[in-house]
Amino acid sequence: MHEVMAVILSALLIGIGATLILDLWTLFLARVLNIPGPNWAMVGRWIGHFSRGQFVHQSIAQAAAISGERALGWVAHYLIGVIFAVLLLLICGLDWARQPTLAPALIMGVATVAAPFFLMQPGMGAGVAASKMPKPNVARLRSLIAHSVFGLGLYGAGMFWVKVLGQAA
Repeated sequence: MHEVMAVILSALLIGIGATLILDLWTLFLARVLNIPGPNWAMVGRWIGHFSRGQFVHQSIAQAAAISGERALGWVAHYLIGVIFAVLLLLICGLDWARQPTLAPALIMGVATVAAPFFLMQPGMGAGVAASKMPKPNVARLRSLIAHSVFGLGLYGAGMFWVKVLGQAA
């Protein structure tokens, strides 16, 4: 039981930290390079429609608004980051949180691009791997870079917590 709690606490600390690093990257892109970041309200709208039995939309922007969709999107964004950290720890073991290494974190970050490519984008009306977007290759590259930054964030957050706590949890 102690190990389960250690995985959960480590995943919370590392997943939230990695997602924060991704958000700082997104903020940098928006402020310095004028590249807009994701609209988490649309993710919240998409998730909000699940309770109504609707998982796929022609265009999520045209779907009915959901009360609290922006907050729901942001919570989902961070929860997904924690879930990906759990996966990293389940694959690599809790020892990874005690001695983080870059390769597994970066591989996990790149692998997580499957979620938007094959779940979120099709469900929100953008097609598989943004195939219905005006510039699908640009959208794909931006997703790949963002998820790579998330992978670097997994490593960075893991290293941070090792320095602060002696390990992530």
